[in-house]
Amino acid sequence: MEEQRIQLNEHNKEEYPPMHTAEHLLNATMVKMFGCPRSSNAHIERKKSKCDYRLPTRPEEERMREIEDKVNEVIKSDLPVTAELMTREEAGHLVSLDRLPPGASDTVRIVRVGDYDACACIGRHVERTSEIGTFRIISHDYNEDSHTLRIRFKLT
Repeated sequence: MEEQRIQLNEHNKEEYPPMHTAEHLLNATMVKMFGCPRSSNAHIERKKSKCDYRLPTRPEEERMREIEDKVNEVIKSDLPVTAELMTREEAGHLVSLDRLPPGASDTVRIVRVGDYDACACIGRHVERTSEIGTFRIISHDYNEDSHTLRIRFKLT
C-alpha cells in the first residue's frame, strides 16, 4: 500500500513562536470575554505585535487589564501546544474555516493550546505556554467609526 504524502499550503512568513502562540491566547481570550470573532487583522513580530477586534463599544480600562491578566494566567498554566492534521470536513466540526485562503489544501492543520484554544494554523509555536514569557498590552485604541479595538502587545 502506497503511503500518501500530505502537502499543506506554503507559508511565506517565519513567525517568532512565543509571540505567535501569544496571539492564539489573545484571540481565544477575546472570543471568550467579548464573544467577538478572532482578530480581523494581525501583525505579529518579535518585538511587538498588534491585533484588531470588532467590538460594538470601547472596553473599559479594567477590562483591558483583565485581558492581560487572563492571557498571563493561561501562559503560567503551562498548557501543551499541539498540532494535528485532519480533513477539512473534520476540522470544520471543530473550528471556523472561514479564513482559509482560496485554494487551501484539503488537509488542515489544527493547533491546540491545551483545552483553551483551537484554530487552523500553519505557523510555528512553542511546545508549552510557559515558554512564552509575560504578555503585556502596551497600548490600545478604539475606532468609533469602524467599531475596531486595536491591541498592541509585547512579551517580556
